[in-house]
Amino acid sequence: MHDKTIAELSTALHAREVSSAELTRLMLQRIKTLDPALNSFVTLTEDQAIAQATAADARIAAGDAGPLTGVPIAHKDIFCTRDVRTSCGSRMLENFIAPYDATVVGRLEQAGAVMLGKTNMDEFAMGSSNETSYYGPVRNPWDTATVPGGSSGGSAAAVAARLCAAATGTDTGGSIRQPAALTGITGLKPTYGRCSRWGMIAFASSLDQAGPMTRSAEDAAIMLTAMAGFDERDSTCAQRPVDDYVGALRASIRGLRIGIVREFMGDGLDAGVAAAIEQALNEYKALGAELVEISLPNAGLSVPAYYVVAPAECSSNLARFDGVRYGHRCDDPKDLEDLYKRSRSEGFGAEVKRRIMIGTYALSAGYYDAYYLKAQKVRQLIADDFRRAFDQCDVIAGPTAPGTAFRIGDKADDPVSMYLQDIYTIAVNLAGLPGMSIPAPHSGGMPVGLQLIGNYFDEARLLNVAHQLQLATDWHQQVPAEFA
Repeated sequence: MHDKTIAELSTALHAREVSSAELTRLMLQRIKTLDPALNSFVTLTEDQAIAQATAADARIAAGDAGPLTGVPIAHKDIFCTRDVRTSCGSRMLENFIAPYDATVVGRLEQAGAVMLGKTNMDEFAMGSSNETSYYGPVRNPWDTATVPGGSSGGSAAAVAARLCAAATGTDTGGSIRQPAALTGITGLKPTYGRCSRWGMIAFASSLDQAGPMTRSAEDAAIMLTAMAGFDERDSTCAQRPVDDYVGALRASIRGLRIGIVREFMGDGLDAGVAAAIEQALNEYKALGAELVEISLPNAGLSVPAYYVVAPAECSSNLARFDGVRYGHRCDDPKDLEDLYKRSRSEGFGAEVKRRIMIGTYALSAGYYDAYYLKAQKVRQLIADDFRRAFDQCDVIAGPTAPGTAFRIGDKADDPVSMYLQDIYTIAVNLAGLPGMSIPAPHSGGMPVGLQLIGNYFDEARLLNVAHQLQLATDWHQQVPAEFA
């Protein structure tokens, strides 16, 4: 049963071929047996999971069940979970027990999903490899010497290794899509404001967005249906109805215009990845779609713009962790200044400190106009490029990441090289658009991700385009041999 999708598990649960309690125990045992090789989980909620599974079985028996009822999932450790540790992969919050559920967590619980535990992540979602976690790096199930991507690497590895049916992730500059690409799963970053950010610990508030990480586009549609929707507690949440994502999957894509970004297919893209993307695009042509070359002339500015905007917002958001109210507190502070300095120095890791310092500098007097304001102007230019592109096409396609998974430690001492892992994903966050990564053919035995980008609140079309490719290919069904 561990190898079935959400849709398949839902059918089996409703047909009473398996109970949620049996399925949950199976997944918990797989995590205990197999996860030591991956380090994808930081917390297991075994007792809570069994209780939720028992309640789900009762709902199924009473005929009061939906497609997620009884399905075991995991949550990225950035989402607050009531009475369960929420650490954000940081020593700063190592012992923080959240007193409430994030909206996304609560909605999935209401839909009947069973929470197996919390997944490892780059500290405060800052990283592209899951190596900055206080709990140590996560390992890619396809090759445990390589990274799974980040910051949602724990969720990606857990789904790829079939330790859970699906997981939640967050995407600030590619942190759902890039790990999805490197581990061979499907990851969706919705339009900014589509899912509530309430209870999701903030990194960069104008960029962060929650989304599902699943085995297939169909599963992502099921998850997003439960996760999306207006939340009055989040002032940035869009007040618009949730589309019929599952119903939209079946539509034909004949005549669909797929834009191929000229700037994404040149220098810096690994030859094997380029060949895999071309093969995936040829499948779309066979399905009746039309490929149209487009240009995003300011896309090359997305990385420098992002690494001004995101650190600036992170500097502001992480100022609350001062050792006074909650989070790590140093021992025996001499005075208030000592309390602040040592609590933050001890609680934050190197990458978080680096971004706080960059952001504080960019926001300081005399530099705000030169850096932060200019980066926001570039952000607008990038969004304008996308608007013009969607006059020529319906969906944009290209690579998710410039290469396949790299070895753990290879880029640890080169922050700029690490930042460039998100070169194809960051522009989507700066513009607030929806984007997703789905499996393409492997390169050198390792997964490759095809990125699909849609217009604002056009997740239904994105999921449809992804699903139609997955009906025609089996790339998304491949599983690491040791975890099959």
